Amino acid sequence: MKLSVSRHPSPTGRLRMATILSMLCAALLLSACARMGQPDGGWYDEQPPRVIGAEPAENATNVRTKKLFINFNEYIKIADATEKVVVSPPQLEQPEITTQGKRIAIKLADSLRANTTYTVDFSDAISDNNEDNPLGNYTYVFSTGDNIDSMEVGGTVIQADNFEPVKGILVGLYSDLADSAFTSKPMLRIARTDASGRFVIRGVAPGTYRVYALQDQDGNYFYSQKSEMMASLPQPITTSAFNDVRQDTLWRDSLHILKVSRSHYTHFMPDNLVLKAFTTLQTDRYLVKQERSKPNVFTLFFSYGSDRLPEVKGLNFDSSDAFFVQANDRHDTISYWLRDTTLANQDTLNIEVAYLKTDSTGQLMPQTDTLQLLNKIPYERRLKLKQKETNEWLKQQERRRRRGQSYDSTMPTPALKLRIDAPSAIAPDENVVFRFEEPLLHIDTTKIHLYSKIDTAWYRSPFRLLPYSKNNQRAILRHQLGQLTETGDGGLDYVLIGQWRPGVEYSIEADSGAFTGLYGELSEPQKTGVRVGSDDLYSTILMTISGHEGQHLVVDLLNSAGTPVKTVFTDNAQANFYYVKPGTYYMRMFVDSNDNGQWDTGDFSKGVAPEEVFYYPKALECRAKWDLTETWNPQAVPVLAQKPGAIVKQKAEKQRTIKQRNAERARKMGIQYIPLQ
Repeated sequence: MKLSVSRHPSPTGRLRMATILSMLCAALLLSACARMGQPDGGWYDEQPPRVIGAEPAENATNVRTKKLFINFNEYIKIADATEKVVVSPPQLEQPEITTQGKRIAIKLADSLRANTTYTVDFSDAISDNNEDNPLGNYTYVFSTGDNIDSMEVGGTVIQADNFEPVKGILVGLYSDLADSAFTSKPMLRIARTDASGRFVIRGVAPGTYRVYALQDQDGNYFYSQKSEMMASLPQPITTSAFNDVRQDTLWRDSLHILKVSRSHYTHFMPDNLVLKAFTTLQTDRYLVKQERSKPNVFTLFFSYGSDRLPEVKGLNFDSSDAFFVQANDRHDTISYWLRDTTLANQDTLNIEVAYLKTDSTGQLMPQTDTLQLLNKIPYERRLKLKQKETNEWLKQQERRRRRGQSYDSTMPTPALKLRIDAPSAIAPDENVVFRFEEPLLHIDTTKIHLYSKIDTAWYRSPFRLLPYSKNNQRAILRHQLGQLTETGDGGLDYVLIGQWRPGVEYSIEADSGAFTGLYGELSEPQKTGVRVGSDDLYSTILMTISGHEGQHLVVDLLNSAGTPVKTVFTDNAQANFYYVKPGTYYMRMFVDSNDNGQWDTGDFSKGVAPEEVFYYPKALECRAKWDLTETWNPQAVPVLAQKPGAIVKQKAEKQRTIKQRNAERARKMGIQYIPLQ
């Protein structure tokens, strides 16, 4: 380090003061060297560890040994070695990397390949042992042949559906340009992405390569499982390099620049690749698990759905007309409600399930499994709990009788549980949801009423009550009310769609017995009020999307957390969002190629890419009574610059740098500090 001191001496004493200051600087330098990093107030060690040699030497050729040593000028340590240190070519048997005082020992387990450049990329994992000063990005290189391959390939990996950086995924090269190489051979050279999704593959020979990313779950360095996240570039890349100039800034401290210099370097290309990672949809069908969460229902969970529902046969009970079957939209989760309460009280149900299962060739074949379904709480225990509840009720009625209050002598039958999700204030494009804990046997719409208040009088208002499935939800958002399913499908949720008018107060009322549950329970009277917000409370966004005319688009309006709050389906490249509450929003869209209303992932085995996703690169500031009119060309901004940083969840790690605590210490001492260059 270099120190200088300035106390603003008077002109008459400058010569004498200069001599004193020179002596003081010398004393400070000696003190810094003698007390480096000590807790007694001495100067801190701000110099990163320095490589002073290696065995074999860095960039050595014709290397035969698998034991490698890197020597430093001080004691060092390695942070997060398993995450940051990458050996390339990839090692099927993990190398042993340890610190030994002032050196790093590397023991390779795999056999060395002939005529191959090896790199051990430490990233910024190396630092000194005392002050944790990072060495910076360091890579140890040697070759088993006569030459060192020095090309580099760089880029970024993001998730295909939300553009989040993918941390810790492997990125590798293949000189074999056939797609089959990725599913049968280990990668030729690899790197691992950092927290910002960035990667640099070093030690690459000049040539043409295919580039893939892989979340390798089994350690074989190729794509062998559909559950592994992966990405691929559609076209091969060719390495190149040219001489370039970069501008380097040397900082005096965190606020002041000491010097700006220009330096020449070799610029390797390509260095801006973008890989969009995805996980292929699991289409192999098999039974994942069975669950009997309540005495009166059991559920079968499958890895993938099928139009043909399983056939269930009772082995220790008569299963004829025993079930009310409820399947989700994907038909991968099927619930069987037991119609007979006596059967529900049976602690153990043995069933035979016949379904279609994917075999080893990928074909759906008949499969029959025998399952045992156990009640979580035995019947005897449930009886005791029920008796305890009855006794408590009887005691309560007896206390009411003694006090001369009205009381009941017969415990009432439990009512059907109903919850109406209706906030006190809704937007004109929102709806009310009725939620139940069991399927409904009957709905009497004559006992359901919607009233609107005009001035001081209440008037009947039209409505529709429909099962709240994903398909119906999509039709509602598309305003295709004629496509809505009118009949119940056994779901537990129903949506009440009204002709909501801004600024009007409504009353939602359900008479006693409006809903009948599967076991005959009747709903109790319900009444709730809602007020629809006036137009003056909202904003409107009118977005014209260029370059995608005639395509099926799904456009999401996102809040500050990146969560969709409104969705528009459009075929005319015009996405209009009405009744938007004031605030800051963002926008994302995807090209719905198959018009199924949901984002579909890719399938590498079929050569199918994931559906294209785009982010509007700016925030949308909405104010009440404002119309925001925008035009969006999704191709105008590079992919990595599209998603606004405010909604990126995977943040880049803070770069490890020298702490520069000496500058602060010098400031407190009132002396000028200039770091050693």
